[in-house]
Amino acid sequence: MIDMISARARLYGGASRSARLTAACALAAALAGCNATTSSFNAISDRAEIVGNKMGSYFRRDPGVAQQVPLFIASTRQKGDSHGEVVARFSLQNVSVPPGHRAGEIEAPSFGSADAEKHFVVTARRALEPDAFRAELASHISGRVGNSRDVLLYVHGFNTSLEEARFRLAQIVADGGFTGVPILFTWNSKGELFAYESDKEAATASRDALQRLLMDISHTPGIGRIQILAHSMGSWLTMEALRETAIAGHADLDGKLGSVMLAAPDIDLGVFRQQVARLDPSRISVFVSRDDRALSLSSRIAGSRARLGAMDPSNPKDAAAIDAMGVRVYDLSMLKQGWVGHDTYANAPDAVRQIGATLTKKRESDANVQAVIGASVAPPPQAPAQIVGQDLPPPAAK
Repeated sequence: MIDMISARARLYGGASRSARLTAACALAAALAGCNATTSSFNAISDRAEIVGNKMGSYFRRDPGVAQQVPLFIASTRQKGDSHGEVVARFSLQNVSVPPGHRAGEIEAPSFGSADAEKHFVVTARRALEPDAFRAELASHISGRVGNSRDVLLYVHGFNTSLEEARFRLAQIVADGGFTGVPILFTWNSKGELFAYESDKEAATASRDALQRLLMDISHTPGIGRIQILAHSMGSWLTMEALRETAIAGHADLDGKLGSVMLAAPDIDLGVFRQQVARLDPSRISVFVSRDDRALSLSSRIAGSRARLGAMDPSNPKDAAAIDAMGVRVYDLSMLKQGWVGHDTYANAPDAVRQIGATLTKKRESDANVQAVIGASVAPPPQAPAQIVGQDLPPPAAK
């Protein structure tokens, strides 16, 4: 911890001892926003109808009844230090969202055990081998129609525990009205305020595992689109994995990539330009806030390098950079929740509605397509063979 603070103090050059202490304290407060929950908000109603969805009762919210959200989890978390290959381990878990849930909030007990009537709780979990994960995912998608065949892949950010990431995804599914299959990719964040560099290394080590997961999901029979939501440092990890996938010749995941939503992305602006150059920028949405204090301090740690998530669309220079990149940008500055403002994408009901609108938008091209396990894809119709007339050869001499 002392070494970590000293390393950050050196970033401020000849600043006084008191100034360095102030900066370290501010860093602790700001970066805590990566895993903070906020105050209550008014509940919003579900906006998505579930058509032909065998899991429909899992996602439909009835008054006074807890909402059950099944989540697939791919985790590269490990106990202790490991120097071997980083691989994902899989599970299927169920999160119960309390009947009185308020949009933007993750209800948790102040002390004592969680109560399913008042709090988010995990009610079931089952470990899966890789082949079982693929088979179970295909089973959950089978029978769904239209965009209910989609997968929402969520990649969390710095200083985030498994529990917080798991509940955050369940909250977004509930508040956004998502009717497809949610998957959490969780990497080995230490969940400590001063472990920024350690978390960055852990995220880097998880790139290949995320890339393999993306390809596995894209090969699931009957799948619609893979919608991606990544937060903070998880946005950097996601863009790196997508860049590697593009270099390997699968830039759009073989036609299965949907929207890529980056919330408060902790990505150097120059690095992002290189990442997005390999992809279709029209698929990418960036949620920014000029008052994000966590990203402001992340920029100072990186030597005052601009962070993508802290861009200000009202600033002509930033607006020109946004236009040049070709990505869609949503400014959440006016919706800022709390002093830090790093989790606005999930804490502010209007922000969650925007994410939900993106996830639930109907696609006319496959609105009536139903996923069926084992169904073969009919080959495209072939034009009749052209008939060419020509003289017969003379009969062979006897």
